[in-house]
Amino acid sequence: MGIRLVCSDLDGTLLQYGKKELEGEIFDQIRALRDRGILFCPASGRQYTSLRKMFAPVADCCIFLCENGGVIYKDEQCIAKNPMPRELAEEIAEDLWNRSDGQGEIMLSGQNTAYLMERGLGMLDRIKFIGNNYQVIQDPSEIPEDIVKVSVYLHEGVAAYADRFVPRWEQANCAVAGPYWIDTTLANKGIGVTSICRILGIDLADVMAFGDNYNDVSMLDIVGHPYIMDGAAGAPSGKIPESHPAPGRRSAENFTVILFCTGCLLPPHSARCL
Repeated sequence: MGIRLVCSDLDGTLLQYGKKELEGEIFDQIRALRDRGILFCPASGRQYTSLRKMFAPVADCCIFLCENGGVIYKDEQCIAKNPMPRELAEEIAEDLWNRSDGQGEIMLSGQNTAYLMERGLGMLDRIKFIGNNYQVIQDPSEIPEDIVKVSVYLHEGVAAYADRFVPRWEQANCAVAGPYWIDTTLANKGIGVTSICRILGIDLADVMAFGDNYNDVSMLDIVGHPYIMDGAAGAPSGKIPESHPAPGRRSAENFTVILFCTGCLLPPHSARCL
């Protein structure tokens, strides 16, 4: 059987770091995929509200893998959630806060709200920029819901801290998620994609996936058609498996080239979401 699901990371893959909006042609491509019976899945560490706004013109054509697989939405409903044990989430948050040399700010993610422990170093501005629902807190005990992800924002970059935190919290799938973020979650993108395939009755062999960073590896490892962007953003050379290198760097044109070359897309036409 051919491709039935296309999953793509967002920041550094479909969307260049620092940009806020997708190129309009991406929406045409997603509509064209849906017209051929292929579902599109934004697979991101972002929360649902942020992703839903970004993909608003084609939201009905998508299934959303949010919080690195911690939450999955379809048709505006949460269809799967993988929360962290509360004690573990709070322990990780405390460790990231205390052992980041005063440079780290903490984000604890609920189903669709980001709870922020900030130091005024830029995290709040970043969260506002990407359009998250958020609430500023002083302590994780204030959070009134399940926690699905704990992240540290490092305004000077992750390079000096990856070796400090990633091995320590391997049990929580700790991974670099971009130039300034390190994430922990009980889920990961691979678990999220597996859940989606189980719910929708899709074979992993019939899934195509695109990624550019450490938190994409679990997804790329399990699908039948994995593509990693050439010059993967924010990832030291040699740390991410080769998979199938995509020709070029983190632009909409590269995504299009792969879809056309693999037969997922026909020449542009007036496809619309049904």
